[in-house]
Amino acid sequence: MRPVDLAREHGLSAQAIRNYDDAGILPPAERSDTGYRQYTRLHAHALRAFLALRAGHGHRPAMEIMRSVNRGDTESAYRLIDAAHVDLLAERGARAEVASALAALSTATPAPSGGLLSVGELAHRLGVHRATLRSWEAEGILRPGRDRATGYRTYGPDSVRDAEIARQLRRGGYPLTRIVRFLDSLRETGGTDELRAFLDAWQDRLNARSRHLLSGAAQLDAYLSLLGGAGPAASGR
Repeated sequence: MRPVDLAREHGLSAQAIRNYDDAGILPPAERSDTGYRQYTRLHAHALRAFLALRAGHGHRPAMEIMRSVNRGDTESAYRLIDAAHVDLLAERGARAEVASALAALSTATPAPSGGLLSVGELAHRLGVHRATLRSWEAEGILRPGRDRATGYRTYGPDSVRDAEIARQLRRGGYPLTRIVRFLDSLRETGGTDELRAFLDAWQDRLNARSRHLLSGAAQLDAYLSLLGGAGPAASGR
């Protein structure tokens, strides 16, 4: 099988196949008498495994998994796969925490406060840098008041709640522009449509990645089975 044939089968360019070969994603290919690379069904399985793994793991981790497998180091490949599942589980936990915290924060009525917080006090409370609070203010996320005597920023209960919501949303990867829209909606109507849309989209991404990881594992398992039965000369068959 020529590089162009393998490429056409998977909707890729012949150069992409050569690049994957050079990167160790494919097992070593034999050369024809004229120097052209010759690919077999083993290479086709390797390519399918890589493309499936890439959807769930990303390009570089998928490449490292295939490199490990092709050099016979399945232990390293399994560690990379296990780490991806651990990360995904941790992200599911983070989403659940963010969802719980945002649900409480977005529906809570700010309690009266005996005092106002300074930028340093609020930054310490949230565990963020002062510059972060200033950048949130520049985006319209926070609307602090000003001390009449000193001109320093002051943060009342509303601003503290908004800052806590922003921290949780940023933890979930929410872009600043969408945090502004969410908080504007909350301030104006008390609605939580933006919050539900964010959490639903996050859940969809997690579920999609789970499916991709499963598909990648299935394709890799098929490749490993073929490798196990092919022997060291498999790439030349």
